[in-house]
Amino acid sequence: MVAIPGDPAKGIAPFWIGKTELTWEAFDAYVYGLDLDSTEGNDGADAVSRPTKPYLPPDRGFGHEGYAAISMSYKNAAAFCEWLSLVSKKKYRLPTEAEWEHACRAGTTTRYAFGDDVSALAEYAWFTENAGGKSHPVAQKKPNPWGLFDVHGNVKEWCQGADGKPVTRGGGWADKASELESSSRAPQVPAWNRSDPQVPKSKWWLSDGPFVGFRVLCESQP
Repeated sequence: MVAIPGDPAKGIAPFWIGKTELTWEAFDAYVYGLDLDSTEGNDGADAVSRPTKPYLPPDRGFGHEGYAAISMSYKNAAAFCEWLSLVSKKKYRLPTEAEWEHACRAGTTTRYAFGDDVSALAEYAWFTENAGGKSHPVAQKKPNPWGLFDVHGNVKEWCQGADGKPVTRGGGWADKASELESSSRAPQVPAWNRSDPQVPKSKWWLSDGPFVGFRVLCESQP
């Protein structure tokens, strides 16, 4: 986790946010209940809502250890934060759009956290031109000025929108350069879950969203 200074002018209090997008190692403990056998004293952890077990490998064969957790619905990401809050006794949640962009920009006002030169994007991000049609292990590219990796590209990151609705920020491995700018946003569209055979469609997994993940925020020092 990285400490992020607040911005009183924008009503943003200081917070801590994941240095990387959440990886499978952390998510597996939640989805498969690994904490129930190995952790004591976490009241309520055995009753927290957990996602249905995926009917297909959710990592799509891209890679697991060290890779960002993908195919995530907003519900799945938010429920993980609720679980993590229970087991850690700290307040974890998804960032708001304002908090996410504040952390992404790291004090900059340019198109990207590293400046306006799009030719440098490949040094900081996995996107359609260099990703090879898949996600990649986190923290393989350069970080932003505050030490956050993959704020541009790799996977889209869930946030709570300014209007209270879910939205993704940062762009992902399937996006073009203009969709990775610090101000870029992408609400969920039906195509992200089009091929899900379940009726009703899963609230937990995005059958056609292998480019969607998330990054956690902690309100106090973790």
